[in-house]
Amino acid sequence: MTDATERLAVTAGRDGERRLRAAREAAPEGVVVVPVGSTGVPALEPLALATRDGETAIHATADAERCAEIATEFDGGRPHLHAHAVVEHEPGTDRLPTPEEGPLSVGRRRVLGPCGWTRIDDFGPERQPSLPADPGAVLGHAERVGLLGRGRGDAARDRPVAEDWRTARDTEGDTVVVVNGNEADAAVAGDELLLASAPAHVLAGAFAAARVVDARDVVVYVGEHDDDAAERTAAAADALAPEDVSVQVVTGPDTFTAGEPTMALEALEGSDRIEARRRPPGPAEWGLYGRPTVVHTPRTLAQLVALLRAPDAFDTDAGDPGTRVVTATPRGPGGDAVAPPATVELPTGTSVGRALDALGAPDSEDSRDFRPDWAVVGGRFGGLRRDLDVPAGAPALLAADCGTAGAVESFADACALAAVGRRAAFAREANCGRCVPCREGSKQLHEGLRAVYDGDHDEAGLRELLRAMGETSLCAFGREAARPVRTALDRFAGTVRAHADGDCSAGECDDGPRDEATEGPGGVWA
Repeated sequence: MTDATERLAVTAGRDGERRLRAAREAAPEGVVVVPVGSTGVPALEPLALATRDGETAIHATADAERCAEIATEFDGGRPHLHAHAVVEHEPGTDRLPTPEEGPLSVGRRRVLGPCGWTRIDDFGPERQPSLPADPGAVLGHAERVGLLGRGRGDAARDRPVAEDWRTARDTEGDTVVVVNGNEADAAVAGDELLLASAPAHVLAGAFAAARVVDARDVVVYVGEHDDDAAERTAAAADALAPEDVSVQVVTGPDTFTAGEPTMALEALEGSDRIEARRRPPGPAEWGLYGRPTVVHTPRTLAQLVALLRAPDAFDTDAGDPGTRVVTATPRGPGGDAVAPPATVELPTGTSVGRALDALGAPDSEDSRDFRPDWAVVGGRFGGLRRDLDVPAGAPALLAADCGTAGAVESFADACALAAVGRRAAFAREANCGRCVPCREGSKQLHEGLRAVYDGDHDEAGLRELLRAMGETSLCAFGREAARPVRTALDRFAGTVRAHADGDCSAGECDDGPRDEATEGPGGVWA
């Protein structure tokens, strides 16, 4: 939010202090220069947003010299010169003004509105979203709309959050709210983005949930290398936490398994061996140190804030009301990213493929030339698809055998079998080892895929293994590790059979899977 009629917002991050200093030294008297977080579209950044009299000029890739030039242009009343876009808006808006075209125009910035706009060095109480103080009203809105948990780190993932709230509230013991922001899947950036760019909004959602379940403790759990998220969330907590609520920001291992809700609790408790917990009981009954615990991702809590601020904007008839934060990443052979990712917010009825429109900077030839052949939808263990004409909401994604983690990875000139092989290799190495179906199943799955290259394509055996993993694994890791292979067999059967005959149409697997010691950037999988 900005109360100044003349303001220059500069994206923080790498070299941010230098750009801020250059802009402040050059700015005329009366122009406020403030740091803001990422918008979620790094291809445009660093950004400089010049606001004057209800109009904001968006300058992409603005280095320190350019930031100083823009600041001086306020003196002549022309900070919009050479801008990539100019947007008119109401003075004092608390949401990033977005142009009609380009990456920032994609989707709807309801949850992501503060990202790239709200200053990250000022967490005065007036900056916190105004929400209902009555716990009954908060619970009532969530129940009426049927708000679902978002992201694999949410204990109520793709289920109504109100169910967990009621269970935790009715269970004996001191309740606690855990904000699970430790998402180690590089293809899913929404949680880290919200904690680093809009921590006040995430905390507002956490405090609202805490009032519902009568919790006095809020724990924010982030990856040990997410420095910006940890520091900015801690600063916001110091300024905004209610007197009767204690907030701790705790870092944990940057490993994929440590983001699973019950393994996140194990990490927070300092367990030497982080394993999935058996359920029932779930965290709402037996969570952190045995206390009733509500575990939500930043995306869920930011969505709750959006609901409480504008409950009439949510369609109560939708299977997944609201919006979904989705990160799009373009990939080439070997699974390497070929351009910066982009994180956008899509209405749940919008095609998930719309996220690809946010890829690339305005003048990027790479983004224009990138033409995906197929995609993985739903994160590390998402489903393979040849098209992206599926709504972004959870019911539609699950019906299409895709994941709901909040990611679309689009591949060009890449082999689908090699991609699922890399994911099977990851499942074999990264599983927690507690349950047999996941521990042994992922090993057999990996070996079964390697056998395809030797001409031994046992599709029936693979499908039976996938069924066993999907139905009997203890946690979502093992159940979902089966999805990439299952969807490859369903939708890329010809590609798999061709490999058994020694043919890879993408040219990525000419030598078959390589050993770990020899795998290079163009390697297949270990």
